[in-house]
Amino acid sequence: MTLTDQVLSGLSQAISGKPQQLRLALCCLLARGHLLIEDVPGMGKTTLAHALARVTGLDWRRVQFTSDLLPADILGVSIFERTSSTFRFQPGPVFTQLLLADEINRATPRTQSALLEAMEEGQVSVEGESRRLPEPFFVIATRNPVNQSGTFPLPESQLDRFLMRIELGYPDPASERAMLSGQTGRTVLSSLPVLMDDQQLRTLQQQVDQVQASERLLDYLQRLVAATREGDRFVCGLSPRAALALLGAARAWAFLAGRDYVLPEDVQAVFPAVAGHRLQSRAGGSVASLLAEVDVTGSA
Repeated sequence: MTLTDQVLSGLSQAISGKPQQLRLALCCLLARGHLLIEDVPGMGKTTLAHALARVTGLDWRRVQFTSDLLPADILGVSIFERTSSTFRFQPGPVFTQLLLADEINRATPRTQSALLEAMEEGQVSVEGESRRLPEPFFVIATRNPVNQSGTFPLPESQLDRFLMRIELGYPDPASERAMLSGQTGRTVLSSLPVLMDDQQLRTLQQQVDQVQASERLLDYLQRLVAATREGDRFVCGLSPRAALALLGAARAWAFLAGRDYVLPEDVQAVFPAVAGHRLQSRAGGSVASLLAEVDVTGSA
């Protein structure tokens, strides 16, 4: 069993019956992306984030986003020390390897935007000074549906920083019966083994970067991206950054399958998670319809 298979097996102990979502979450981490988990409360979003931090051995912090949360509560603040008559920077919780931003859309847009630079550049600017974040740096944000009270919409610029968005959904009957019998994810978390360290994770990420994508595969990927920009099915098509994100995610998916090359099936597997939150449907457009319409060979 490979190391990544061991990680997936460990995650499945905390979140049962969701192999596709767990694979996408690990894929996102290997592709150096950030993950958005969207669902109604009580579906295990936070448990999944805890489990991923546990099995990967990353240092992690959790921030509960609320309407009164300020940017300084995330980034940090300078504190005046009387003994030395100087200011000392007190780092915020963002200075960690894995940041769990719980219910991110309960904070105001101003506070949400405090994460933009961190997620894109791996650094934060506080009081005119840029400060590097630890490596690897990975954000897992949970989001409640926007129609729930007390939520603020995430702006497009913020959504675009997330490589993937996944939904856990309701458990299957067998998994729900196990939970009712006392086998909940939270009871398993403390016993999950640490299966890797940050150096092993960086090595895996470097191996993902070496996964090959042929010219024909890139042609297919470009046709998919171009299809989102044509007609009036979507408000805006996928950006070049989204195309790079799609390729990186496909490489990671292929790596998890034990291959050093990308197939069209890898692109198709990650496309909904990569594109779904970036595309605003209009005139009946959908991610599923794009996958059905765009021919793999380019002959249609």
